[in-house]
Amino acid sequence: MFFKSILLSALFITSTFAQEAVSKEKTAQEIKEVVVNKLEDIEAIEKKRKELVKKEKARLAKIEKAKKIKEEKAKAEMLALEKEKKEIEEAKQKIEEEKRLEEEKEKQTLAKIEELKKRIESIDIKLKDNILLKRYSNYDAYRKISAELTELKKNIKKVKNKTEDQVYHLNNKVRIKENELELISEYKGSPIGALINPPEIENYEEITNPFGIINALSYIKKLENNKKQFSSVEERISELTNLLDEKLFVYLELYNLDTKPEYKDEVTFLDKEKKDFNMVLEIVSTTEEVYTRKIEQVILETKSQISNQVEKIFNIALIIIVLFVITFLIKLALKKYFSQNENYYMTNKVINFIVVFFILMVILFSYIDNVSYLVTILGFASAGIAIALKDWFMSIFGWMVIVTSGSIHVGDRIKVNRGGVEAVGDVLDISLFKITIREDITYTSYVTNRRTGRIFFIPNNYVFSEMIANYTHSGLRTVWDGIDITITFDSNHKKAQHIAKEILKHYSKGYTDITRKQLSKMRSKYQLRATGVEPRVYTFVEPHGIVISAWYLTNSYSALVLRSTMSPEILEAFMKEDDIHIAYPTQQININKTDEHYGPSRRPKPKDLEDEIIQR
Repeated sequence: MFFKSILLSALFITSTFAQEAVSKEKTAQEIKEVVVNKLEDIEAIEKKRKELVKKEKARLAKIEKAKKIKEEKAKAEMLALEKEKKEIEEAKQKIEEEKRLEEEKEKQTLAKIEELKKRIESIDIKLKDNILLKRYSNYDAYRKISAELTELKKNIKKVKNKTEDQVYHLNNKVRIKENELELISEYKGSPIGALINPPEIENYEEITNPFGIINALSYIKKLENNKKQFSSVEERISELTNLLDEKLFVYLELYNLDTKPEYKDEVTFLDKEKKDFNMVLEIVSTTEEVYTRKIEQVILETKSQISNQVEKIFNIALIIIVLFVITFLIKLALKKYFSQNENYYMTNKVINFIVVFFILMVILFSYIDNVSYLVTILGFASAGIAIALKDWFMSIFGWMVIVTSGSIHVGDRIKVNRGGVEAVGDVLDISLFKITIREDITYTSYVTNRRTGRIFFIPNNYVFSEMIANYTHSGLRTVWDGIDITITFDSNHKKAQHIAKEILKHYSKGYTDITRKQLSKMRSKYQLRATGVEPRVYTFVEPHGIVISAWYLTNSYSALVLRSTMSPEILEAFMKEDDIHIAYPTQQININKTDEHYGPSRRPKPKDLEDEIIQR
């Protein structure tokens, strides 16, 4: 384009010059030739230029193409590098991710292992004091010792040219192993020893008397306890089997995570142990079922015998009740025909004896098939009592008398005389051999013992040989107590008697009414004649004066209290009277004649010490 513009410019200039030289005809032809030559030159130049341009374009295009190829190649290489870098980066990330996952998986595995170990520790704690496992260890020891013994015997046979020492040592080892096996022979064929066998069912004799019912009930309870005990063995084995299953499963998981040899050994041992206990569980389950049926059969037979005995007891009780009803009706009928209480009392005793005799005969012929056995037993028992245990058996008979007669009860106040020693106290206990009483403050302790609060133990056989006084028998809670006051012979003893009686009535009125009611209740049991309960005052002439003996009813448990209350009251009342004088041992010598043969009847009443001090 640049050359073309130059050419056009040249043509324009040439044309301009041509126009100026038109006039000049001389040079027109030359100019034309020049122009034609110039055009040809221009065309040649233009053609050459085009060729050059074309070559240049081809070269540029080739350069551009090469450059483009190079750029594309560089770009492709760049993309390949980036892709490779990206792949490397991704591979690196993948490796790191795999490493992280591997570490995380390893951590989870360690955590899982720790968790499994904790579960194993927990199971071991539960199995720590399990008696079945301890027995299984004896079973395992028996098998090991048995295998060692067999190996020793084989070695004895194999070894040739043995010395005496070798023979001795080998035989000694054999004896030791045999002794060890004998000690744990219980576990020869059972992993739990004798526990695999239920308790033996003892043969029980037929029930022939009411006492046999108690033994039969105890026997039934024993059988039920045996059944429960054997069932508990099955439950313990089942529980142990479950724990061993759980432990085996945990060890299998642990071995899958960490393949240590000790884990494999433990899995092998646990598997064998579990199989042994599964076998034992099957045996015990079968045995328990059969044993339970056998026990139920024996219990049903025993209960049948018990029901027969209960029916027999019911019949005997019915006969006894009928006898008591008949006895009651007879007593009720006889009471209308006997006017005197003494006759009715004796008749009542005879009827009671006859009823007791009939009851004994009914019981005797109901439970003893051969009466001669009873006679023989009583003969031997009597001989034994007479020879060896007289005091003990007498105490037992005394206890029977005390209990059946009701002569002494716990809480009664009694008095016992033995070897010159008197003791008054309250009954604390009546045992098979002795009566225990606690001594209280009483008139006896005031006059005789001068001490109290002791615990006395009185053999029951004293009821046959010694005197025992009951202050509170058969509901009677009062006793007669007396106060003796001596007055002078010239005193008005009738007035003194009257004063004492009034004081007694005042203080003992409540006890008098109570005693009257209690005695009226005792008439049905005892023959009572003199039942006066009012206070009584007696007058006696003694060497040193006239004795006013005042008797009154008081509480058996507090007689000394009322005595100490009434004594000063009576004394003070006597001293207020001018014609009543308290007597005490004195001597008097009369020198002068006097109308008073006994001397001054009374000394002047002494003044109070306080009044004398005030006057001074």
